[in-house]
Amino acid sequence: MKNAIIILNYNDSENTKLLVQDIKNYKVLDYIVIVDNKSTDDSLEKLKVLESDKVKLVEASQNNGYAAGNNVGVKYAIEKLKVDNLIISNPDIIVREKDIKTLIEDLEDTNISVIAPIIKEPTNISRGWKLPTFASELISNIPFIRRFEFSLLSYPAAKYQSNLTNVDVVKGCFFIIKKEALETIGLFDEHTFLYYEEIIMAKKLKENGYNTYVDNRVTVIHALDQCISKNVRRIDKFKILKDSQYYYEKYVVKRNPFALIILRMFYYFYLFGLQIENIIRKN
Repeated sequence: MKNAIIILNYNDSENTKLLVQDIKNYKVLDYIVIVDNKSTDDSLEKLKVLESDKVKLVEASQNNGYAAGNNVGVKYAIEKLKVDNLIISNPDIIVREKDIKTLIEDLEDTNISVIAPIIKEPTNISRGWKLPTFASELISNIPFIRRFEFSLLSYPAAKYQSNLTNVDVVKGCFFIIKKEALETIGLFDEHTFLYYEEIIMAKKLKENGYNTYVDNRVTVIHALDQCISKNVRRIDKFKILKDSQYYYEKYVVKRNPFALIILRMFYYFYLFGLQIENIIRKN
């Protein structure tokens, strides 16, 4: 079984180089595929020095977002390198070889198609969560109350007592997926530019009978370098997030038109509040 890690870079060559230097000698990895997602800085030139028989650098023809960028690497790994398992990773990840090996071994269970570690961030620990409900989607558009959205989607702590826990969604910054599972759902859905990629993937996987698990013995550090924050304004991030939310609800979940109107009304209400807040801050 061949394993490849896909690292998507956009104006973040320093973190990408650090990760590649950390993992390039991991025997559990057959290939490291770096995708430069049409960076606007000198990332591509800086990353070329990393190329080797094991480290491959692929350039996206244009930046069509996170899902499309990852698909460039996924297609290369499947078609050119003939890999069996795909590790999707952000550049700002710290992971040990023994932990990748444990996660790969988990995939030997035919019941598991996606495996993820516990993700430890500076202010958060993620062990996976439930697919959103329409109520949780509405709450995410209500000022002050939206912070409680994730508590509605979290599993009880008792669920994580065993080595492996079945969940709906895992964080997109680091997980491993079997090639056949990703191919069955048509790879990452490229209709979103940013956000909701892991939720859309999780929904499609579940509908096709594939199972997602978290290994509670493995922890990976997500340094959360805030690359998105450095490249996208706050209000623009919100618009991108909500466009992805609307796409998910309309085309993946297939909500009825009345529900979509309500969701959009809540969105515009919150957006208006953000714009007023921005005006106040500027003054």
